[in-house]
Amino acid sequence: MSRRPGYEGIADTIDVSPGPRDIVIKLKDVRLDATIDVVHKHRIGSCRGRLVATAQGLRYETSNKDDAFSAALLDLGTFQVDYLEKNLRVAPRSGRRYDFTDPEGNADRLFVFHRDVEKARQRLKSGDPPASR
Repeated sequence: MSRRPGYEGIADTIDVSPGPRDIVIKLKDVRLDATIDVVHKHRIGSCRGRLVATAQGLRYETSNKDDAFSAALLDLGTFQVDYLEKNLRVAPRSGRRYDFTDPEGNADRLFVFHRDVEKARQRLKSGDPPASR
C-alpha cells in the first residue's frame, strides 16, 4: 500500500452484496478521535476529567462545570506539551489557560495525544476539511 506523505492510510470493512454499490472515500478529510484522562491543575488543588479531540474541536469534560470548555482546534491560542514537566498546556484564544497532567504521571500519553491533535491542526490550517462525523 502506498501513502502520500502527511496523510494516513484508511481501512474499513465493506459488506459485499449483489448489485452495484457506490463507495466514496475522502482522502483529504481530517479524521481525529483522541481521548485522554487528565488532571487539571488548579492554583490550589486539582480536578479530574477527560480531554476529547475530534476534527471539529477539543473539549474538556469534567464534573467541575466551571472548568469544562470546548473550542475548535484552530481556536487554540496555546497547545503545547512539556515532556519533562509532564504537562499539557491548553488555552483557547478566548478563554483561560489550562494545565493538564496524566493521572499516573505518564508523559508519554500526553505526548501522543498532543502529537495526534497537532497533526490534525496542521492539516486543518493547510485547508484540508474536517471529516463529518
